[in-house]
Amino acid sequence: MNIQEIVEQAFNNGYLTPSMEAEVGKICETATELSVEEYMALDKLMGALLTGDIVAMPRKHFINVMEELVLSESLTRIAQIEATSDSTLEVGDIAAYALNRLPPLYATTEEGANYQREKAEQELSELITEQVNEAIKRYLHRPDFYPERTVIQSTSSPNSGVVKQVSSLLESYAPDFENE
Repeated sequence: MNIQEIVEQAFNNGYLTPSMEAEVGKICETATELSVEEYMALDKLMGALLTGDIVAMPRKHFINVMEELVLSESLTRIAQIEATSDSTLEVGDIAAYALNRLPPLYATTEEGANYQREKAEQELSELITEQVNEAIKRYLHRPDFYPERTVIQSTSSPNSGVVKQVSSLLESYAPDFENE
């Protein structure tokens, strides 16, 4: 999708999702020069965000408790293995493998998260351990393909909102746009 399509979709929906925000950021970062139409679409988007016509959806108001349980188990096992061998393991690869084979445990409150943790400790602790062990086994015996792969990284810092990003992009790419 291009910037104009993303802005049009945001107006149709009444909100800008984090993935739409990331796509706009990616386009702006990789483009050598934006067109006048793209600047106008970004300006329109920024105005709509400032007036509240479009709402920027928050990144996350929920957690998957399973993620923290799997990370904890993975880190414990990885530390044991790395202390006794020359192997270096990637926690992200191991956790992702295990998480893809375990049920999610989402919560929106601390009480809900505590409930999910207790439930997981009672009903799923063996399954979590099994899946982390299987992930480690597969990781250690994986072929060395795609050595050029890159880790997923956040395109924005947690303190910068979409309005600030769009504003700074407009300012850097078209400092005299308003004066023309």
